[in-house]
Amino acid sequence: MKVIAMPVGELAANCYIVYCENTKKAVVIDPGAEGQRVLNRIQYEGLKVEYILLTHGHFDHIGAVKFLKEQLGATVAIHSGDAEALTDASINLSAFMGEHSVQVPPDLLLKERDVLTIGDIKMEVLHTPGHSEGSACFVVNSPVKAVFTGDTLFQGSIGRSDFPGGSYDQLISSIKDKLMVLGDDYTIYPGHGLKSTIGTERTANPFIRYYVK
Repeated sequence: MKVIAMPVGELAANCYIVYCENTKKAVVIDPGAEGQRVLNRIQYEGLKVEYILLTHGHFDHIGAVKFLKEQLGATVAIHSGDAEALTDASINLSAFMGEHSVQVPPDLLLKERDVLTIGDIKMEVLHTPGHSEGSACFVVNSPVKAVFTGDTLFQGSIGRSDFPGGSYDQLISSIKDKLMVLGDDYTIYPGHGLKSTIGTERTANPFIRYYVK
């Protein structure tokens, strides 16, 4: 499995191109902006994108979904709890941020423990509400150990919970019950900022050390 991280847009949200090196089948996670740049990289690598996966429905993570859907014909997938955000600018916050309205209905509604297959990669869905009602993380157990955490967990911090549909208590529970049960050797690919590991965040992230018991 190879992971290409591309910070995009004014908020530098991390878009990830994840692909199986044996089959060149790929998934794009959270294409928030700069769709042409993302597409150029996909074409350069010679990839076949099967899914556009969304960790949640906020504008900085979904802004290039429509463009890439039209160009690639990939399946747009999001947890059912955030599905409405893809077609409602007040929920995805684009109406309040001066961004163009994002309206693209999902093709696939995800739920807890769904497994998506991309070549030799199996990616499991974890429903992790708190940042938004339908926030989700995507876990890969083999051939490498990784988790794409969106805006639920960052290097040294955690996601905001003061947006519509957010809940601090749910956020803490999601991190404690869904993410901190993973092994220390899982690489974290967050929605913003640098990558980390579960082990590093378990010991060094102040929110986890003091609030996630």
